[in-house]
Amino acid sequence: MPCEFFTLQDFMTYTKGITYILMLVSLCAITGFWLFLTERDTDEPHHHSK
Repeated sequence: MPCEFFTLQDFMTYTKGITYILMLVSLCAITGFWLFLTERDTDEPHHHSK
């Protein structure tokens, strides 16, 4: 389905919406990846504690 833009405002609104969606998806992905990485550290005892 091709997008038709009649004005610059239509184009800017469309691209801004896409940008916000990509930012939200990226934030969720980075948060999930960070939790995945830090989850492994809590299972092992820390080597620095005596």
